[in-house]
Amino acid sequence: MRFIRRLDIFVVKNFLTLFAGTFCISLFVVMMQFLWRYVDELIGKGLSMMIMAKFLFYSGETLVPMALPLAVLLASLISFGNMGERLELLSMKAAGIPLIRVLRPLIVVNVLLAFASFYFQNNIAPRSEVKLRQLLFSMRATSPELDIPEGVFYDGIQGVNMFVERKDKETGMLYNMIIYNLKDGVNNAHIILADSGRLVTSHDKKNLVLHLYNGEQFENLNSAALQARNVPYRRETFVRKDFIIDFDMNFQLAEEENFKDNEGAKNLTHLVSSVDSLTQYYDSVGHVYYDEMRCSSLFLSNTSQARRRNFETGKIDDVTPKDLVHIKNDTINIDSIYKRLDLTTKQRVVYAAMQKTTIMQNESQYRTDVMDYGSYKIRRHRIAFWQKFTMSISCLLFFFIGAPLGAIIRKGGLGLPVVISVIIFILYYIVDNTCMKMGRDGVWPVWIGMWVSSFVMAPLGVFFTVKSNNDSVVFNKDAYTSFLRKLGGIRPKRHVVLKEVIINDPDYPVVVAILDNIIRQSRDYRVHHKIFHLKEMLTILFTKQRDEQIQRIDSAIEYVVDALSNSRDKQILMDVNKMPVLDIYSFRFYRRIYLDLKQVIATSQRLKHRCQEIGGPFIDLETT
Repeated sequence: MRFIRRLDIFVVKNFLTLFAGTFCISLFVVMMQFLWRYVDELIGKGLSMMIMAKFLFYSGETLVPMALPLAVLLASLISFGNMGERLELLSMKAAGIPLIRVLRPLIVVNVLLAFASFYFQNNIAPRSEVKLRQLLFSMRATSPELDIPEGVFYDGIQGVNMFVERKDKETGMLYNMIIYNLKDGVNNAHIILADSGRLVTSHDKKNLVLHLYNGEQFENLNSAALQARNVPYRRETFVRKDFIIDFDMNFQLAEEENFKDNEGAKNLTHLVSSVDSLTQYYDSVGHVYYDEMRCSSLFLSNTSQARRRNFETGKIDDVTPKDLVHIKNDTINIDSIYKRLDLTTKQRVVYAAMQKTTIMQNESQYRTDVMDYGSYKIRRHRIAFWQKFTMSISCLLFFFIGAPLGAIIRKGGLGLPVVISVIIFILYYIVDNTCMKMGRDGVWPVWIGMWVSSFVMAPLGVFFTVKSNNDSVVFNKDAYTSFLRKLGGIRPKRHVVLKEVIINDPDYPVVVAILDNIIRQSRDYRVHHKIFHLKEMLTILFTKQRDEQIQRIDSAIEYVVDALSNSRDKQILMDVNKMPVLDIYSFRFYRRIYLDLKQVIATSQRLKHRCQEIGGPFIDLETT
């Protein structure tokens, strides 16, 4: 027990130390991804460091649930990869401790992390979401800092258009300025020309002060006389002139109450209550729309039990057939009545019908949009509800993926584990984001869209855990290479070289006899198995057992290759390397059998003649 307690402390300490670092890295990565979405809207606003610090703090709090699963995955991969690389896992298994026993304390730790993630999302993240949205809205509404460009008209100041030919960035001086002051309207525009000037802000940052030097000002005196030939105006020449322009650059925080209705700013209790309230509200709106459509002329003229609104009581009353004037379809011909009308009446009737149809179509489209928005809003609340559970469960799922995977690959550090973690997390993020959008758009039920990513990751975690606990080889390069070779029919090539030391020379007469037997069997196979006939092709393709005749030929070939590998003759060694490796599962590559046997016969004949020249007379194996 004492040893096991020390082992638990060692494993937990190793994991938590790495988890602290990986959590900081993961949070930094997701925060950078979040900031890039709003960087164009926030730069150039002259915001104080305190405002930016609050923005980073609240955005970090909202992104903690997303950073936790990635941190757990990366920490578990690195910690178990380090233990595998240092042979600590091997020592534990040699001491009779299975991997599940090593994982047990960390399972408890990650269950606690999952509960902590859920608590954070349900209690802390909603308040941070409100603060973050409040800051974002206020920062977007803040006026940008002035950065007047050269050579173009700048309209960033309300009511003023300004042209600057050149500016000195060190002194802040502006040269050759043209200013259109439009605060009194376009008809009463003040045109100012100045050789130079300077634009500064007041101490309270609520006004701009424009200091102009050596210029002229032109002003219309009568806006009503603009259409006349002689327009009175005033011309003023000045050496220095100061203008005060209203321009509030202070950061003003918006009201917090405006952002509490967002689904991200609610806990589970508020989400359930909001879903019930929204469902009841939009159901009542749908019933009202339905009743109004029933009261419309489209339904009133074609139904015997229509409904109408009583404008005195505000209620919907049933309309009986006695209250309607019905005309049977077979007693009136609409086309004949329309043809009897004069042209003006026809145009008026068609125009009225088109106008009425357009109005009803617009009303129907508006009501459809209202109901679609209501359904979309309800689905967003349900997504926020289920997301609190799925993000918490993902911490546990990623641990069961990362820890066994680290024990299998046995590589620590920030190299291969980081690559594997990023790939797995990107896969999870793509599946989760895609299915979430399908649930949000109503293609799937919301709960299915939110749980698909967990259903995809759970079998992966079970697979890696079982493989690691059984010491199965999962990432063996040679095993996958052999499987792919076998799948694609890629055969190894022979590589027989001259040996430096040969103890026993080949028995050439026996080899010649075996080669003769290989030639005879190969010819018989080619004669009796007409490979290019349709019947034989179907037989070969649908036979999923080993071809015994090919297997016998292959065994004989391997015996000859093994025997002749002890030869000192280079020509024999060259011919041995040309002997193909037969595929005993001939149903997969039926055409290649024909070509291989042809090459076997030709190579065997060359080897036979060369062996007879070296080793002596022929021996018939059947007679001996």
